[in-house]
Amino acid sequence: MQDFANSTGLTGSPQHRRRYLWTDAFAVCNYLELYRQSDNQEYLQLAIKLVDQVHHTLGRNRENDTWLSGLTGEEAKLHPTLGGLRIGKQLDERGTNEPFDDRLEWERDGQYFHYLTKWMHALNRVSRVTHNGVYNQWAMELAQVSHQAFTYTSGKDDAKKMVWKMSIDLSRPLIDSMGQHDPLDGLITYQELVSTSALFPDTKNKIDLKAEIDDLVTMCSGHDWGTPDSLGIGGLLSDAYRLVQLISKNQLRDDDMLKSLLQDIDFSLQAFIKHNTLNLSAKNRLAFRELGLAIGLYAIPEMQTAIKQDTGSFTHINQLNILLTQLLRFYPLCDLIKDFWTETKHRTVNTWTEHADINNVMLATCLAPGSYLKI
Repeated sequence: MQDFANSTGLTGSPQHRRRYLWTDAFAVCNYLELYRQSDNQEYLQLAIKLVDQVHHTLGRNRENDTWLSGLTGEEAKLHPTLGGLRIGKQLDERGTNEPFDDRLEWERDGQYFHYLTKWMHALNRVSRVTHNGVYNQWAMELAQVSHQAFTYTSGKDDAKKMVWKMSIDLSRPLIDSMGQHDPLDGLITYQELVSTSALFPDTKNKIDLKAEIDDLVTMCSGHDWGTPDSLGIGGLLSDAYRLVQLISKNQLRDDDMLKSLLQDIDFSLQAFIKHNTLNLSAKNRLAFRELGLAIGLYAIPEMQTAIKQDTGSFTHINQLNILLTQLLRFYPLCDLIKDFWTETKHRTVNTWTEHADINNVMLATCLAPGSYLKI
């Protein structure tokens, strides 16, 4: 993480500065974990500095350096997330008259909802660690503005839906299909923010996310979350653990959603094993996707412990324990993935070096996932 700070311009020369929202969200949590383990203020300051850099880089337009929120001066700095945050891709977003190119779109800038929820989580963690409500407030403002931009009512069935990718100014969809797990990730993240917001009753102009939460509850109802994708499964496991924590803290009473989610995770892991890519060579694997799975798998025993310590908050206690015990058979994949990517020779292939920042940061999270997994 010290190498990451130097190489991406968090410390040292600003000429080398490169910010990328997904990677930086994990990095913030990693610095918080280093601070938790060492009590070294340097790591806490790196987390705070990274938040500031992300806002001042990805919260502004690429060309003219104006804030995405349209605000100016001190008001813009007080509300750095009111216009959302750019992904941080190297290429500019697709123009209104440019044809869609599936390959190029992955390299183009814009805004992703699932990146924004990752950043909300990171801000929320900073708020908890620093006991400063402003980070939670920024996350709540980001939740409100992104929800308004990414959700819409379908004319066909009058149902609320989401788009996957929006333009930098949030004025038009760039990919209008819905990310499979975006509603679930949004719902649990919003609930996490509301839970933390209660710790800061003196916050001025408090934001109420009830309408946004209601929208996502409806979108999530009866949804199948199953996926064979390693990164997607890891995200489901992380979401399940956050859901366990929210139920344990009595912010939610939704055992049914948790039970259904754990069942979908079991199905997903079975599908992943059937098409196991972990036996391939390093050059044929994407580390950050596998590391996302490993991070999520670490949450399985944490969920067991949390439920055991607070059985009174859970209704379907026996079923939940059975499901988590079944999921433990996949837990050895954690060390299999971690051990593979900690070998130096596996980190010299193009598939690692081309995504070095995200791979290194997520490997660090895999080695010490506590501050990322906790709410």
